Amino acid sequence: MFKNDEVIYLPEEVFRLIRDLIRDYCGIYFDDGSRHLLEKRLSRRVHNHHLNSFRDYFRYLLYDRNSEEELTSIVDILTVNETYFFREKNQLKTFSEELLPDLLETKKDKKRLRIWSAGCSTGEEPYTIAMLILENGFFHDWYIEILGSDINQRVLHVARSGVYRKNSFRTTEQFFIDKYFIEQNGLFRIADNVKQYVNFNLLNLLDPYKVKLVGKMDVIFCRNVLIYFDLLSRKKVVGTFSERLAEGGYLLLGHAESLMNISTAFTLKHFQYDMLYQKPKKKGILTDVEN
Repeated sequence: MFKNDEVIYLPEEVFRLIRDLIRDYCGIYFDDGSRHLLEKRLSRRVHNHHLNSFRDYFRYLLYDRNSEEELTSIVDILTVNETYFFREKNQLKTFSEELLPDLLETKKDKKRLRIWSAGCSTGEEPYTIAMLILENGFFHDWYIEILGSDINQRVLHVARSGVYRKNSFRTTEQFFIDKYFIEQNGLFRIADNVKQYVNFNLLNLLDPYKVKLVGKMDVIFCRNVLIYFDLLSRKKVVGTFSERLAEGGYLLLGHAESLMNISTAFTLKHFQYDMLYQKPKKKGILTDVEN
């Protein structure tokens, strides 16, 4: 029997089987150069289940009644969740100064705004969105709902707690820290007037049944998430976003991401500080993305 901290050999063919299983489960793809990463990080899971090899572990992932729970644990172990408040400032400036006034006008009859932060990690992004809405000052009598979702249970626990260390504020102006956080023993707790707008849910973006429960959204943030997916998974997720977005709604991707060769369901719209994807209204003509 192996020692609990011993790295177990992961054969190439078994690596590909496990790699493809993870991709089919959540869209995250590990290339051939990632074998040693999976070998090192998942050996402890083989130990924990008292298995003798990664081949036995693959059978466990296929057939055990707790296989989905185990796949969730794998995602927690393998995903890196690097984020911070007010990330990609030009895009947030576009959201704050151009999108919010537009939504204020187009949705003034219903006074209801729903925003989804897909792949929210430890929660900095949805809380940033809430702070920007509060700073706008014109949504105080609206129904505001910001959904933060992630497939990683560990980061959602941090997000729900709303307590952060200094490294989450690397680009945050002191004004926002003073106004929306309470410092306690070197940690910073998000204020309740921000937290009230944000809900967090465990969600696999490739699960079509659970994603439908999200309902219609006016804006979807999915920044620096698609880069971890293979092409087929990207197409599926972007198709899901198109279904979940209301007509005229906006999709905000990371600056390193594009819908080129992925989808023609969105129009690339130019703003003063950035370019964003918009789901056209049915009466519109353009449904093309960048060429």
